[in-house]
Amino acid sequence: MIREICKDEAFLAQKAEPATADDLGVAQDLLDTLAAHKDGCVGMAANMIGAGKRIIAFDNEGEYMVMFNPVIVKHSGMYEAEEVCLSLTGTRRTKRFQTIKVQWQNEKFQTRLKTFTGWTAEIIQHESDHCEGILI
Repeated sequence: MIREICKDEAFLAQKAEPATADDLGVAQDLLDTLAAHKDGCVGMAANMIGAGKRIIAFDNEGEYMVMFNPVIVKHSGMYEAEEVCLSLTGTRRTKRFQTIKVQWQNEKFQTRLKTFTGWTAEIIQHESDHCEGILI
């Protein structure tokens, strides 16, 4: 189900709760909402659709990917970036890393670990910030 984009900064600034198998429906809604906004959006976190859960969905080189409880465990190659967000107004400057290693759970709640680089790494970092309540 496509959900409305949350723009409530007080809600977005709250740290998300860990996701469980009970949140698979939230993940599907997140994918549906991301697909509906594909022309201007490459990633979303669950709090952007009003669910305070640690779930992100993003375009991973042409295919959507969902991560439950993502944690960036390693990073390198800091650079300055400018980003926009459907939930926030304007363009915002931030620091990102060229390469990140992420640990997360898939839809079967199996733990995964993978290194991402470039644009995909930047998207994951932005959405992970949402999970932490960080508004850039």
